[in-house]
Amino acid sequence: MKTSLKLFAVRGVDIRLHVTFPLILLYAALQFGLVGGMAGALFGVVAVSLLFVLVTLHELGHTFAAQHYGIEVRQIVLSPLGGVAQLSEMPDKPAQELVIAAAGPAVNFAAAAVMSAVALATSGSLPGLDGFQPWQTGFGLSSLFGYLFTTNLLLAFFNLLPAFPMDGGRILRALLALRLDYVRATNLAAGVGRAAAVALGLYGLWTGGLFLMLIAYFIFTSAGAESRYVRYRRAVQGYTVQHVYSAAAHRLEPGTTLRGATDLMLLGGQTSFPVVVDEALVGFLPHADLVRDLRARPPYTPVGELMRRDVEPVLPSEELFAVEQRMAMERLDALPVVAGGRYEGLITLNQINTLRRLVRGASPAAAPRAHSTSTVG
Repeated sequence: MKTSLKLFAVRGVDIRLHVTFPLILLYAALQFGLVGGMAGALFGVVAVSLLFVLVTLHELGHTFAAQHYGIEVRQIVLSPLGGVAQLSEMPDKPAQELVIAAAGPAVNFAAAAVMSAVALATSGSLPGLDGFQPWQTGFGLSSLFGYLFTTNLLLAFFNLLPAFPMDGGRILRALLALRLDYVRATNLAAGVGRAAAVALGLYGLWTGGLFLMLIAYFIFTSAGAESRYVRYRRAVQGYTVQHVYSAAAHRLEPGTTLRGATDLMLLGGQTSFPVVVDEALVGFLPHADLVRDLRARPPYTPVGELMRRDVEPVLPSEELFAVEQRMAMERLDALPVVAGGRYEGLITLNQINTLRRLVRGASPAAAPRAHSTSTVG
C-alpha cells in the first residue's frame, strides 16, 4: 500500500504528499476555528497550505544543493511533521555536507527577505511578528502575510538547532569535521544534540508542554541513532557484496509454481528468489510479493506471471553499505547479484546483519538507512 501521493516533480524529484497530511489541515481548521469560527477555520487551512509551499521550497534547497554534488535525491515527502528530502547519501566531505544542510534554512531566510521587500513596497513597514496570532489582528490578508512571515522565520531558526536530524545538527557536524575525524565530529555533535534535547525536555516538563517533551525525545534518540549510524558506516567501509553474497541460494524458473516457491521458503528459510533462465536473470520474486500472492493467487500459478522485472541486480564489487541502504529504501530483504550478464547469487539482509555482528565496533542497532533532511512544520 502506497503511503504517499505524487503531486508533481522538480528536476526529476517527486514531490509527494503523505496520506496523513490532511490531519495537519484538520488540526489547523480546528485550532483557528475555535477562536474565529468558519473564517478562522478557512484561514487556518489556507495558512498551513501556503506554509507547506515554503516547506517544499526549503526541501528543494537541500535537493538542488545535493544534486550540485551529484547526490541522488529520491523524493520529497510532505507530512504533518514537515518535509523530508530523501537523499541517497550524505557526502563524507564536510564542506559539501555544510552546503547541503545550510541550503534549506537559507531558502527560508531568502523568502523572509523577499516578503520583507514586498511589505516595504506595499505598506512602507516590515511585517509584524504579531502575525503569529492572527486572532488578535483579524483573519484578513495582512494577518495571513504576517503569519507566514513569522512562522517561516520560526521554522528556519528551529531547523538550526544543533541537534540531529535538524539541519543545525548536520551543520555543526560538518564544521567540526573540517578539523576532526568524521566519527569524532559526529559523536561531539550528537552529544550537543542530546544536551539540547534534555534542556528542551526539562523546559517542556516545567511548562507542561507535552509536545515539546515529545520533540525532545525525538531529538535525543535521533542524535544517538546518527552516532551509531556513522560508526557502523566506518566499520563496514571497504566491504563489498562479494564478501557476503551466496552463490548457492535457491533459484526459480519462470515455470516454477507459486506452491513450489512456497515449499522452498518453508523448507530452506530463503524468503526472496531470483528467477533464472540459462544463467541469465529474468526476474525477481521478493518476499513481500510472495506473501501477497499466496493470499491472492492459486498455488499452481507460475512465478513467471508474478515476478518483478524492475528490480535492478547488484554487482559483486558494489559497496555493502550502499546496497543495504538501497534495500532499506526499496523495502527488500534481498537482491540478486549479476556479473557480466550472468546470474551469480543472492545477497540478503540476514547475511549483512551477520557481517555487522562480526565487524569490530559495530552496534547491532546501527542499521544503515537512507539519509534525509527534514523540516518540522
